[in-house]
Amino acid sequence: MEHFTRLFTLLDRSNKTNTKLAALISYFETAAPEDAAWALAYLLGKKAKNPVNATQLRQWAAEAANIPLWLLDDCYLTVGDLAETIALLLPLEGQGSNHPLHWWVHERLLTLKNKPEKDRKRSLIQSWLELDQSERFVFTKLLTGGWRLGVSQRLVTRALAASLGADPNHVAHRLMGNFEPTADFFRSLTGPLDFAAQQGRPYPFFLSYPLDQPVENLGPVHDWCVEWKWDGIRAQAVKRQGHVALWSRGEELITARFPELTAALQQFPDGMVLDGEILAWKDDHVLPFSSLQRRLGRKEVGKKLLVEFPVIFLAFDLLELDGLDCRSEPLARRRERLENLFALYPQEQTLRLSPVIHLPDWETYARLRGNSRDSGVEGFMLKRQDSIYEVGRKRGPWWKWKVEPYSVDAVLIYAQRGHGRRASLYTDYTFGVWDNSDLVPFAKAYSGLTDAEIREVDSFVRRHTVERFGPVRRVKPELVMEIAFEGIQTSSRHRSGVAVRFPRILRWRTDKTPREADSLETIRALLPFVK
Repeated sequence: MEHFTRLFTLLDRSNKTNTKLAALISYFETAAPEDAAWALAYLLGKKAKNPVNATQLRQWAAEAANIPLWLLDDCYLTVGDLAETIALLLPLEGQGSNHPLHWWVHERLLTLKNKPEKDRKRSLIQSWLELDQSERFVFTKLLTGGWRLGVSQRLVTRALAASLGADPNHVAHRLMGNFEPTADFFRSLTGPLDFAAQQGRPYPFFLSYPLDQPVENLGPVHDWCVEWKWDGIRAQAVKRQGHVALWSRGEELITARFPELTAALQQFPDGMVLDGEILAWKDDHVLPFSSLQRRLGRKEVGKKLLVEFPVIFLAFDLLELDGLDCRSEPLARRRERLENLFALYPQEQTLRLSPVIHLPDWETYARLRGNSRDSGVEGFMLKRQDSIYEVGRKRGPWWKWKVEPYSVDAVLIYAQRGHGRRASLYTDYTFGVWDNSDLVPFAKAYSGLTDAEIREVDSFVRRHTVERFGPVRRVKPELVMEIAFEGIQTSSRHRSGVAVRFPRILRWRTDKTPREADSLETIRALLPFVK
């Protein structure tokens, strides 16, 4: 446990990528395989379901610290992290643990779920009191998740590959999907990849960058494959040995939520992997993303939802065919093979090809892009015809050329402290727009301001609070911000009657007074343009 705690502390205290990379490489080179496997699983976010909920953690920690629950909660609001709060409050530090990470996982964490509540409580408090303060913090983090270490999956993969002397792309593929964090699995990471044994394992996704230059700079139009940019769920459809698996970009297995796609994929040949987009689709047009969300929160989907919100899989790339990896082939060749594959199943409507858009020049594409929202899309995807299918996000081969987001001017009306390193600052904001003479809550936003602006808003919140509701402060309605968002729809759950997607702060409108902020009527006028 001490070895992993040192790694965690190094990662938590540094904001330099090279320092974090060196720490990860050193750990993977020196840790026992059974420890390294569990560290890898936790760093990649593949933790088991929490056997203790947050309410129990708070109650049991308050009891162990011999303080009232309200005091622990007040400390939590200040610290901003429950695991750190517990580590700081518990008395009588232990001497630390000589047991390795995998022992703590197997003997203390995984066994909790099979114990009665009173035994879970006793075991957890015993574990806390055996560990020193740093180890307590890490142990509780293992239990709750939410690392916030600034360590991406790509960085972990780079470090692991360097420590093993392996190809990073090979390692990234081995880490896709689910795996058992065992010593044997860790040792197998450098071995040959047996496709026959992989069954449902997906490939690492190739991701695009937003286009940040004039589109004309990309060169001749005929060098590019242009497709619509859809607002759905990026997914891979895997068919091997008669087994179908659907994986989201976040490496979540979502097969059971889309039974109609599973049935359609059973018709296709074994040894095939498609990359594409899952869309809610009815009467030959795409439905809003909110319709798709109705399917996502369920392990099983009932007949009513299947009828109300049918889906399609829109395929735009071929990653494997006849059990052979196609990713090193140029996109033009992969697309040709994909079209030949779909030509064998002309009647299948649940699985479809993403249409390629052929226009004579970039100017014509730009005009069509301006009407994207009328077609229920977000713009264009631009992919070089000669591009291979890479791992992760690369600049140059693929771009997303999205339409400009919606934006409105809104007034800051509520603020709440952030989490982790922002726990001492008011960084979580609620914005309102005018409904006659009242400001109605419209959207929450957490990003978009600079560090200096955040400190300035924090000072304003502290000086201009007019009312408190637990951790939330209502402030004088004086600050105006421009809020951007990607989509808008009606909502009976929100007082404003609308809900927006991906809200964020574009800029602080110091040039505007609160009365110059937008109205609810203006925002509702956007709704007819949403298909």
